[in-house]
Amino acid sequence: MAANRPTLLGLALVAPALAMVGALFLYPLGFSLAAAFTGREGGLSLEHFAKAFELYSGDVLFTLFIVLAATLGTAVIAIAFAGMLTLGETPWVLAILGALYRWPLFIPFIVAAQCMRTFLAKNGLMNNSLVALGVMEPLQATSFLDWRGIIITFVWKQAPFVTLLLAGAMAALDRSTIEAARNLGASRLRSLFDVILPQVVPNLMVALTLSFVTMLSVLSVPLMVAGSQPTMLTVDMAFRINSYGDYATANALGVISYAMTAVAAVFYLRHSVRKEAEA
Repeated sequence: MAANRPTLLGLALVAPALAMVGALFLYPLGFSLAAAFTGREGGLSLEHFAKAFELYSGDVLFTLFIVLAATLGTAVIAIAFAGMLTLGETPWVLAILGALYRWPLFIPFIVAAQCMRTFLAKNGLMNNSLVALGVMEPLQATSFLDWRGIIITFVWKQAPFVTLLLAGAMAALDRSTIEAARNLGASRLRSLFDVILPQVVPNLMVALTLSFVTMLSVLSVPLMVAGSQPTMLTVDMAFRINSYGDYATANALGVISYAMTAVAAVFYLRHSVRKEAEA
């Protein structure tokens, strides 16, 4: 019992970390939450939320749609890449794929947004390449710098992160189960979905949860790729502060974002607690 009792030395060692968490995270978060629920008269009020929903209810739904669609797209791409890395049988293809898929991990979101502006524009690299290949006529070229561009950018940026975690989880599996399925005649696709994927679903869900929260907080991509209505909540928050100095409505929009991430946070914490209990 005495060994489990905190000592002064132990408290002194963790005190700087606790102070930084309190000063740099808990205090700003608490202040933002309190300001969102404080009315002009100083009492408890929901007037800022009423204004936020009156002005930006469409953007709330648009944000949720973009993030959910990008999360789903990220899952599909990550499963395909991780499956190829796990079940692929051509060494040089696996070496190239393993070297290339990580590149977006080292590119900041703002650079990714700028890359996509030049790639997805009406006269961008994608349309010019399709015209040069004879796939379509120049008059058929359309710009993807709208909601589609935001989703493509998010998937391009987050798929390597999820693939990295998922491929690592697949590599740690017992290969005998995979080889047994292949020896019984299962195709690679069936082995992936019936044998491998069910064993790594918890890892996939955690990676997607972290990606969901990350994409919900990105400002540069919706601002640079789309830049028109509807837009995401991060752009609305920046607009209320920079154009009107309206921190109250921006805080209310922030609380709405917190509510979205809270669902993902609950799932993540439940998975972590369950994993620690099983360990």
